[in-house]
Amino acid sequence: MKKIILASTFVFCLVPSVFGQDYYTREERDFRLRKAQENMPALSETVKRPVEMVHIMEDSTAYQGWRAVSDSPVQTFYGVSLKAESSFVVDFGEHVTGYFTFAVTPMNRTPDAPARIRFTFGEVPSEIMTPFDTYRNGLSRAWLQDETVTVMTVPDTITISRRLAFRYVKVELIHAPNYDFAISDMSCRAVTSASSTPEPLPPSTPQIIREIDRVGLNTLKECMQTVYEDGPKRDQRLWIGDLYLEALANTYSYRNHNLTKRCLYLIAGLADGSGFLNGTVFERPHPHPQAKQLLMDYALLYNVALKDYLEATKDYETAGNLWGTAKKQLDIIGLYLQDNGLMDFEKANKEWWIFIDWRDGLHREVALQGVAVYALKQTYELAVMLGREKELAHVPNMIRKMTDGARRYFYDKKTGLFIGAENKQVSCHSQLWMILSGVADKAEAQRALTALRRTENAVLTGTPYAFHYYIQALIHCGMNREAKDALIEYWGGMVRKGADTFWETYDPGNDLISPYGFHPMNSYCHAWSCTPVYFIRKYPEIFQ
Repeated sequence: MKKIILASTFVFCLVPSVFGQDYYTREERDFRLRKAQENMPALSETVKRPVEMVHIMEDSTAYQGWRAVSDSPVQTFYGVSLKAESSFVVDFGEHVTGYFTFAVTPMNRTPDAPARIRFTFGEVPSEIMTPFDTYRNGLSRAWLQDETVTVMTVPDTITISRRLAFRYVKVELIHAPNYDFAISDMSCRAVTSASSTPEPLPPSTPQIIREIDRVGLNTLKECMQTVYEDGPKRDQRLWIGDLYLEALANTYSYRNHNLTKRCLYLIAGLADGSGFLNGTVFERPHPHPQAKQLLMDYALLYNVALKDYLEATKDYETAGNLWGTAKKQLDIIGLYLQDNGLMDFEKANKEWWIFIDWRDGLHREVALQGVAVYALKQTYELAVMLGREKELAHVPNMIRKMTDGARRYFYDKKTGLFIGAENKQVSCHSQLWMILSGVADKAEAQRALTALRRTENAVLTGTPYAFHYYIQALIHCGMNREAKDALIEYWGGMVRKGADTFWETYDPGNDLISPYGFHPMNSYCHAWSCTPVYFIRKYPEIFQ
């Protein structure tokens, strides 16, 4: 099938003010934010040190064209004049997230001037070998992890104030004093809120599955900070889509349910004036949303995350406190539902950011319909669990109407594929969301996924985020062998290319793919990529 590259631009939405204002009272907002604060997790700290010196060499067979080659133990460098060895790379041997510290000591005379050192931190080898200053696209250049430190006093021990995420560190002396001095120690105070140890997989588990699970656990651990961060390098914030997938993996591994609770309260407490949820929120300098960053599919998936949290914890108090927020999100569907049972995609697409996936050229009409039906069903199940289904008495009729509309206007009986009414594009996203929503029955789902693989120019998933739902769709319709093979091929492909943590975006045919037009800007430890942990541990009969 022809590959279609990821989008390279962000879409920002402005939802009309006619939706209303001040849906929540000040007291309700304060309560949610207070509950979020009460569930602030403690961060565990571990001191990590580099394990060896390496050099990064070009290799056309390596991921992104660069690989690290072992040189010597890092201790052999300590005490060597930095003026004699003005540039070198150390390898911490694993991905770490935390605060980097180094020590400097004089060698042959009294220090009488400052020195200036540049540190470049990379999650993957290519990140420290690609010049950063060529970047000209929309994200801030400051996300790229290079720090210039002026050392005013020798000897000294210096900690870079910025929290960093990396495995490799390139050190360059850029302004040397007259005297010799050496770096005598380097370390990272690594931080995470993942404090427990997940249960080991059975010894009989295939080795590639064990490796995928290990890397997935590392990915989740690094992203578990005081919220579920999307990426500890970039963007270091809480997004609903990442929350949903991280919470699934957490339930089957670290079981830090208070972190999930904190995130659910925080997002709810920072809803916009109409009661709709912002797709992403910040903790610092004080909790606040990224205003007008309203993602329709993310807002609807919040309800699913809340329902899954209740199933995992039986915490009826929290689910009850947040029920009003979940119920309000269903109003989004009502705003765009037409008499024919379809969402008014053209209008919705003008007024919201509809994400679904980073994929250039992706038409999202069918997928949005599926997400909406899925959210309706999951929210109704949540209502039943809370004994509040009478408040959603209209929802079963909405589900039937939208299911009938999707089958009438989207389903092509000849090909067995779901195709948009406005755009005849065939995409993986359309099929998987028609399957997960239950619009397609089991036989139709199997036919659609089989036909998809034979369709030339079909639009495939562009990120591990969307690929998660593809795996879930395969499991949903009983294609278990295919699900296992797909998981091994996709996430195992990253493992075979040297991943310590799973990446924000992955295309097996294009190592340099980037939504930002510059691959060093990618996050190589990204929350939405951790879900093999969920699949492997929830479905042992398939994956173990």
